Amino acid sequence: MRRILPFLIVAVGLLALAVAVLPINRPFTDPPRAMDTRLGLDLRGGLRGEYQVIATDDQQVTPEILETTRSIIEQRVNATGLSEPIVQTQGTNRISVEIPGVENVDQVRDLIGSTGRLDFVPVPAEFSPSVVDGAPLPAGMDVTPLFSGDEIAVAQPAFGDTGQPEVQFTLKENGARLFEEYTRANIGQRFAIVLDEVVVSAPTIEGAIPGGQARITGSFTVEEMNNLVTVLKYGALPLEINEVGFSQVSATLGQSFLEQSLVAGAIGLGLVCLFMLLHYRLPGAVAIVALIYYGIVMLALFRFIPVTLTLAGVAAAVLSIGMAVDANVLIFERTKEELRAGKTVSSAVEAGFNRAWTSIFDANVSSLITGAILYYFGSPIIKGFALVLILGVIVSMFTALTLSREILRWVVRQSWSKRAAFFGVAEDEFTIAAAPVRGRSREAGARV
Repeated sequence: MRRILPFLIVAVGLLALAVAVLPINRPFTDPPRAMDTRLGLDLRGGLRGEYQVIATDDQQVTPEILETTRSIIEQRVNATGLSEPIVQTQGTNRISVEIPGVENVDQVRDLIGSTGRLDFVPVPAEFSPSVVDGAPLPAGMDVTPLFSGDEIAVAQPAFGDTGQPEVQFTLKENGARLFEEYTRANIGQRFAIVLDEVVVSAPTIEGAIPGGQARITGSFTVEEMNNLVTVLKYGALPLEINEVGFSQVSATLGQSFLEQSLVAGAIGLGLVCLFMLLHYRLPGAVAIVALIYYGIVMLALFRFIPVTLTLAGVAAAVLSIGMAVDANVLIFERTKEELRAGKTVSSAVEAGFNRAWTSIFDANVSSLITGAILYYFGSPIIKGFALVLILGVIVSMFTALTLSREILRWVVRQSWSKRAAFFGVAEDEFTIAAAPVRGRSREAGARV
């Protein structure tokens, strides 16, 4: 592993540099989408809309219905390939939608305002290989539905005899009759559950299904199971929504804040680099190289995941720069202590990393726990901050404990590096560190 590690570091760095700099398309997307740095509404500008969910005489707006409506709207906007939206509930019956980089109000209005349509569509045998989850039905296929989602009476998540997640649903009388006739005549064939002309699921019929009691099995995760249940229960929006209004958000204010944040980050980075060079000398220069590597990897992750950067995310990125050198500070202080205790340079470096590991691990795990809590329980803006913070902590641990260590191991093996001034210790301390070793060697030679 020790021999492989340098090659792994170089490979990760080159891959990150390619993702961060080159115009590369995101894999497994149709149509292809470029990997780019996504900016949030407050930095890029865009549209902010607000909708009101309308209650009926038979159905009030419950928290469950409000959350389901929010989820369906978010999925619809995401499916268009627009910049990652921020969709959140407000009060007891309102939903706000923020979409960065979009100016066409009619495009968003048509997308969100429709109630949607859920259909159960028979799949002919010749089209079966071409039906793919998450894609439209194949061109040329008859898309006449067997019945619509209105025929679903109940849908619920469940777990089979082996504990595997599955989805159970019950059809109303007419849907049950049609489904029994179709499944009896088409065992081994597929049927498609289609929402807004996109295939949600296309299971294979294993046998006749009488009485409208059906289940969908497969290699589901719990999340996929819950999403499918949501589609079956609320393929169309559960209640009608009314557009309250749209507003165009200018990026002027956000651009000003972004420029101020970047200036602050540049000043902070410069001061950190200056401090590391003046106080830690040669190890400080190694830390600066690791910091550059850290920045390239972070930018690559922002583009690959992708992360939508808001002002809060930029603040987390600037904060993580300081955290990125925190581990190096602990390591280098321990190394100086070992040098003053009489160890050779190579031994002091190894001991410095080993002694600092416990403190680094505890501090970073605490930060990761805090970030995870903010991510899972915070608002969308807080989630963006938390995600950047989590990525920063993980990458900083990697750079400090692998890249910095490997570079220092190489540096201390060079004859020109064995000078006290390069490590920020006094000459007499450095001489004392080396003298006992030479003395012991001569004494051992005399005994021989």
